Amino acid sequence: MSETTPLLGGRPLDGVRVLDFTRVLSGPYATSLLADLGAEVIKVESPGGDDYRHVGPFHADGSSAIFEAVNRGKRGLVLDLARPDHRAIARDLAVGADVVVENFRPGVADKLGIGWADLSLLQPRLIHASISGFGQEGSDARRPAYDIVVQAMSGLMHVTGDPEGPPTLVGESIADVVSGLFAALGIVAALAERDRTGRGRRIDVSMFDSLMALQPLVVARCLATGIAPMRVGNRHPLSAPFGAYAAKDGSFVVAVLNEKLFAALCAVMDRPDCAADPRFATDPDRLANEPLLRVAIEDWADDLSAAEAVARLVAAGVPAAEVADTATALDGAEARGRPITQTVAHPSLGSLTVPEQPIRFSGAPRGVSAPAPRLGEHGAAVLEDPFRAWSPRR
Repeated sequence: MSETTPLLGGRPLDGVRVLDFTRVLSGPYATSLLADLGAEVIKVESPGGDDYRHVGPFHADGSSAIFEAVNRGKRGLVLDLARPDHRAIARDLAVGADVVVENFRPGVADKLGIGWADLSLLQPRLIHASISGFGQEGSDARRPAYDIVVQAMSGLMHVTGDPEGPPTLVGESIADVVSGLFAALGIVAALAERDRTGRGRRIDVSMFDSLMALQPLVVARCLATGIAPMRVGNRHPLSAPFGAYAAKDGSFVVAVLNEKLFAALCAVMDRPDCAADPRFATDPDRLANEPLLRVAIEDWADDLSAAEAVARLVAAGVPAAEVADTATALDGAEARGRPITQTVAHPSLGSLTVPEQPIRFSGAPRGVSAPAPRLGEHGAAVLEDPFRAWSPRR
């Protein structure tokens, strides 16, 4: 961080300058988290724009809801990196930045002159983060990667879904999201290290590595036993009753991990016979006899709505919840009580609700600073004074 860069107002990354060459999801997600925390992020796009500008659903003004969600709080600049003069501008901007983030195919940033090898010579304090499918080196480094490819290769699809059904995708582009999250973590760690050493770092984040790291329980079981875990559907692979169950009008989940909770569950269901049954005496016993427990729980809930079943369980101290859809989750008391979205002033929509990073910092304001930039919106201002003290639209 430059000694002359003024703080912008109480967020952890105020004054940190980020040059963002990323597109689609993994990189933009990482830099949106940094922007939420106060970093000044300049998003560099090709003349055609980030691919996500052209992916729906679209707002009334034609802007992409997905693009707006993961590019909030940034300024926008268009550069055609096929042009030598535009590559020179990119290098100049990088030298003035604290952090450069890119998710080109491995080797492309080097060919453009904005890779770690070139930029670190010009700016030894620079932190350079690269996100790719399989890392910057290795036999698969240049292999094309999308979220579905990495979910398949990492084993995550194999353990997701019904045991009698096919492997199933997780319902989010989780490989992109988690690699973006790890990239943001790496950048913050490198900034902290630079405060001690005065030198920058190269950060290499692989989507495959990230998704493997997101499976600590699955990987630990495989390493310990030598056996690949299998799909178990909507239940826990090691404990019972711990899963999703049917009620009169929907589904609810129960999480019982010890004897005290199991006794409380049996009391709620008025099933002292289950509490005394030796087949349910311990967690391994209950896991071995989970189908019998499922019958007992669903018989009890058959005349109850999911909400009624959950209310009775929670009142008895048993962890439980209704299975909500996304709209219900966004409108629920939890999301309203601790807002996870913010409304920003938008130049053509008037106002727009977008996500925000979830961490609360004492004394730091929350609230996304600005909507995603229109294509090239801040080009003239950025080229005139790239990392000025920025007061974004509110």
